[in-house]
Amino acid sequence: MDKVVWNERLNIGVEVVDKAHAKLFQVVGNLIELVENEENYQKACKRGLAFLEDYTMKHFLEEEAYMRSVNYRGYERHKEIHDTFRDQTLVSLKKSLELSDYSQIATERFLGVLLGWLTGHIMTEDQEITAEKSSASAYSAFSQTETAAAVEAVGQAVKNVFGLKAELIDDHYDGRSMGMEYYCRLSYNMDNGEKVQLLLAAEKQLIRRGVGMLFGFSAMQNAALVEEVSLEILKQLLNYMNKQYNEGKEYHLSKEELLTSDEFRSDFMTRYSCCLLFETRLGYFVFCSRKWKVKKRKERTND
Repeated sequence: MDKVVWNERLNIGVEVVDKAHAKLFQVVGNLIELVENEENYQKACKRGLAFLEDYTMKHFLEEEAYMRSVNYRGYERHKEIHDTFRDQTLVSLKKSLELSDYSQIATERFLGVLLGWLTGHIMTEDQEITAEKSSASAYSAFSQTETAAAVEAVGQAVKNVFGLKAELIDDHYDGRSMGMEYYCRLSYNMDNGEKVQLLLAAEKQLIRRGVGMLFGFSAMQNAALVEEVSLEILKQLLNYMNKQYNEGKEYHLSKEELLTSDEFRSDFMTRYSCCLLFETRLGYFVFCSRKWKVKKRKERTND
């Protein structure tokens, strides 16, 4: 497998940030090469992973300092994403590594998730640090119908992550099989008391070819690693769709799940108010959304 290298398309135009991102990709690429080609890789891998973790945390601090220096309006939410990755995702991955004594499977999963998370995060959240945005959001559901807002949000997300145009071909998707193999569901708590749930199904070739365009197809021959990268980018993509879809609203991610085909179909049958089928030149995907108001429990009073 060829080494994973930095793609300049991922640059956001801030030198200190771009250099740190390139360094992270270099370290991940070196570790992938080490795991695949060295029989006794564990000791060197432990040192490399410790350095990678430290450097990632250092980068987060530098990036957050830059956001504060330019008064980036999305700073608080961006920092929350960094904190969640550091305090939850990394902790879970490290625990799996240690329990497996740094097995090849666990190490490749760690590196795949990290590579997928970094790529998705850079292509969505980090790009917005320097992006010029109008004061009146084009994605606000307050000024558009639910379907129109979703189409705008989904189109922008797919364009930003994969550089692809997503064309709506059915605004009343009925659940028919389209060869989907990746399924993801994200749930959010809105500060206004609403619950929002998003469902995404995508053809495997769409996500994998998108990943291949980012890193080079020759670097994407390790099936297990590509699977981890693809699934992580899928979650990042759906989360970014929600950000665009609910622009201007305060929300918090409460749950993210990868689903099986049967779980997707079962959940789909519980009725989503917005069900859209899109086509890109690399394949099809489905986006569904629903929201509901949580009823407050009445407090019991003593007579």
